[in-house]
Amino acid sequence: MRYGIFFLFAFGLFACQNNVTVTTEITKWPDDKSGAISVTYDDGIINQFTIAKPIMDSLGLPGTFYIITGKVDGSGKGKFIGRDPKEIITETANTPTDSTNFFERASLIAFTGTSEAEDYHARVGSLFEQGKVKEAYLLLDEGYQKLREGKMKNTNDVVFHNNVEDTTTWDQYKSYAAQGHEIASHTVTHPRLAVLDEINMLYELEQSKADLLKFIGEESIFSAEGPYGTENERVMEYAHKIYPSLRNRMPEDWLEEINRGSKMTPGESNKEYVQWQRGPVSRIGIGEMKSWVDTVMKHDDTWLVLVFHGVENLGWEPKTRNELVEYFSYMKANENQLWIATFRDVTKFLRARMNSEISTSIESDKKIQISLKSELDPAIYSIPLTLKTYLPSNWKNVELGNSGEKIEIKEDEKGKYISYNLQLGNSIEFNRVD
Repeated sequence: MRYGIFFLFAFGLFACQNNVTVTTEITKWPDDKSGAISVTYDDGIINQFTIAKPIMDSLGLPGTFYIITGKVDGSGKGKFIGRDPKEIITETANTPTDSTNFFERASLIAFTGTSEAEDYHARVGSLFEQGKVKEAYLLLDEGYQKLREGKMKNTNDVVFHNNVEDTTTWDQYKSYAAQGHEIASHTVTHPRLAVLDEINMLYELEQSKADLLKFIGEESIFSAEGPYGTENERVMEYAHKIYPSLRNRMPEDWLEEINRGSKMTPGESNKEYVQWQRGPVSRIGIGEMKSWVDTVMKHDDTWLVLVFHGVENLGWEPKTRNELVEYFSYMKANENQLWIATFRDVTKFLRARMNSEISTSIESDKKIQISLKSELDPAIYSIPLTLKTYLPSNWKNVELGNSGEKIEIKEDEKGKYISYNLQLGNSIEFNRVD
């Protein structure tokens, strides 16, 4: 077999041997679609599984569910790790909160056993992430004063964020994963990670991962979402060492990330890909939600990440059953242009495409072999890439290897080509049939 001269270009390869030219490129999305959509849910609220999921199942659409693992029977439970809580609470009477004790105190108050105390933890975290550090210190002091005075009772119970009616079991979650949905981490108790000290932050991230691995498997520990959509630098540094992918933020410089609060639009970016997060909350109408889908179809670089919370009458900013039926049906009707996939699978595809190399060999103008190589682990990055190989002008008929299977020849503005899917680490061979 003789190998040609290869010229690499963006996401493709130009190969020439004995004046035979073959160009292969990796399409931007699977099956050369216009863009991608990931439907994600936060908090593991029961209605997501009893109402939203059946709607998606009926349409053959996969979803990503970020669950609070400590709520599920059999899991590692939420807890404060550190000094005796009574000692910490007593110290707050004489020592105001400052940078030396803030993370420890902010960690503990969430685990003193009332929804009011959990709310103090959440509001303190919000102030801290907004840069209002002194206000966060003062609010924490106020909370501890209530604890000392008995106005908030220290019950040592674990109070979970916005998820009081969850009864889903690990067996059910495992069955949902087997159906093609992604079940992934939203931590153990849904804390404000940015205000936890190191040991408690690591527990929230690592214990959740350990339970997902134990009860579901490797496919559930690829992506995660830190609660409240945090992008805190300290949290990201820890979390990216534990999970390959975070919906909060991705580390790739070729990906433009537009968060839910941003007014930036996908068309303003000049990066290879845009991850565009939108929150379909109660106050946003179905018309605007459909316009997001339309935007994906108008561009070739956009990954729409939808972040749902409440469903029907349960959870934060719930959407109704009828809205979900109409919205998901609209996506399904445009599935010929849209790749609707889990957050995990879209991440894997993008990384595989951006970190792969095409190798082409040509033999006597009658045989072409294409290989995909990458430093990524093909066992993890297993989502097939779609390739288009543009054929020499004298190739009128093509078959797959020596199988006799005829391959359809298509044509676009660049010329005649064949299209096929290939996984990292694999090769494929095509023969000219005279």
